[in-house]
Amino acid sequence: MKQLWYGGKIYTMEKENETVEAVLVEDDKIIAVGTLHELSAQADEKVNLQGAVMYPGFVDSHLHMIFQGEKLTRLDLTKAASAEEMLEMVKEAAKTTPSDQWLFGEGWNENNFADQRIPTKEELDAIRKEPILLTRVCHHVILGNTAALEAGRIFENSESPAGGEIGRNAEGRLNGLLYDLAMNAVTDAIPKEGEAYIESLTDSLNLAIDDMLSYGLTGGHTEDMYYFGKFTNPLTAYHRVVGKKHHFRVTLLRHNAVFEEMMEAKAKFDEPFIEPGAMKIFADGALGGSTAALSKPYSDQPDNRGLFIQTDEELEELVKLARKYDEPVAIHMIGDAGVEQALNVLEKYPLTNGKRDRLIHCCVLCEDLVERMEKLPVVLDIQPAFVPSDFPWVINRLGEDRLDWAYPWKKLIDRGLMCAAGTDAPIEDINPLTSIYAAVERKKPYADHDGYIPEEKLSRFQAIQLYTIGSAKAICKEHERGYIKPGYVADFSIFDRDLFDGTSEDMLTAKAVKTVVAGRIVFDRSKL
Repeated sequence: MKQLWYGGKIYTMEKENETVEAVLVEDDKIIAVGTLHELSAQADEKVNLQGAVMYPGFVDSHLHMIFQGEKLTRLDLTKAASAEEMLEMVKEAAKTTPSDQWLFGEGWNENNFADQRIPTKEELDAIRKEPILLTRVCHHVILGNTAALEAGRIFENSESPAGGEIGRNAEGRLNGLLYDLAMNAVTDAIPKEGEAYIESLTDSLNLAIDDMLSYGLTGGHTEDMYYFGKFTNPLTAYHRVVGKKHHFRVTLLRHNAVFEEMMEAKAKFDEPFIEPGAMKIFADGALGGSTAALSKPYSDQPDNRGLFIQTDEELEELVKLARKYDEPVAIHMIGDAGVEQALNVLEKYPLTNGKRDRLIHCCVLCEDLVERMEKLPVVLDIQPAFVPSDFPWVINRLGEDRLDWAYPWKKLIDRGLMCAAGTDAPIEDINPLTSIYAAVERKKPYADHDGYIPEEKLSRFQAIQLYTIGSAKAICKEHERGYIKPGYVADFSIFDRDLFDGTSEDMLTAKAVKTVVAGRIVFDRSKL
């Protein structure tokens, strides 16, 4: 059956300001674009946009979908403005958390506190003797009470593992903080087995996809295969939800810890809705927790250069493992030293099969590193929303002399590097318009200044392309996704206003009215 979409502005996103009057779809593909007069006679069914504005399907190129779903059901600490307020929120949650369950909280950020004080382990112990585990907004630091630490067999005499750090107070005693790989001991102790657990993952995934569809997102590139027990647990949840309950497109990045196991087990996907992705590797930590690896010390911590998650040798072996299976890697790299470590290996083992490695975050760079990136088959997976989240405190972390190459989105695009945009949700707001605004304005909405490093602002066209053709390039699908043109998939994000009209703040008021995946309407605001 041929379906004709018309009655609103339709942006192809192939060229700036390029629109068509009508789009003809058959099954899951666009077969023609043109005028209503030209295409009307071919249609078996017509869908009137009634003045709404259509774009190619928006895809979040980097997130953690099950974590995003869990965030929607857990204690939300993102609004806490002080350690005391955070503790009050935990106290209230403890009243309704059964004693046989862990109390989880998400999203605390001490940089939003006037004194930047983080609650102590003892303060959490005074609230509850059962485990409390609170994840920092960056997901590179957790704060636990004694019960949570002991569940992970972390005691006063425990030593920090390679690639992580066990936090201690001024007296050298445990303070409840765990950084990067030190978190694994505790997170691995959380029960993660059985049908009930898989059903909980399924519920979280359903919540995440419902939420994403309501924002006009038609897909996401997500990394979930390592954190929920055996990889078969989250993979089973995806098979139960995607392509069954939900028409949605996901690319599953495979964490290096489970990558070979998944390859050897010939893990089943369900293309084109569930697709295998690159091997995910962490090179370093995050700027918020001061664990991103920098070539020079942190300006506010002269004895700290962050940390590497892998040694040079370990990183090389992981890349060689991916290449053994002719697969790309997706490397988390925030600090310039982390970027350099990764590039050293990628230059030694470049892809030659038409696929692309993915460089994730790339927050602190320099001219030399970018010149090296330009010579490799890579796509940069950037998070525009990090700018309003991280500034102004990140200026103190980096110092003025490193700001020229801090979060340098415009420089990267102007140099011709392929870039895609994601939110790293649940770390940032899943709403793509929030990220597009951040890329365009580089500040929080309505903030009374011209943006942080304003010369790195993108145009709205560039910012939206990060979510359309940019995300398609991240998985080498730009020949069939990311534009509205014949031969491309019928994935559409349809909003109640033109994202190119009015001010950037006006754009933020837009609502997705319909979300279409493979020619099927999967979200319709009028039916809520």
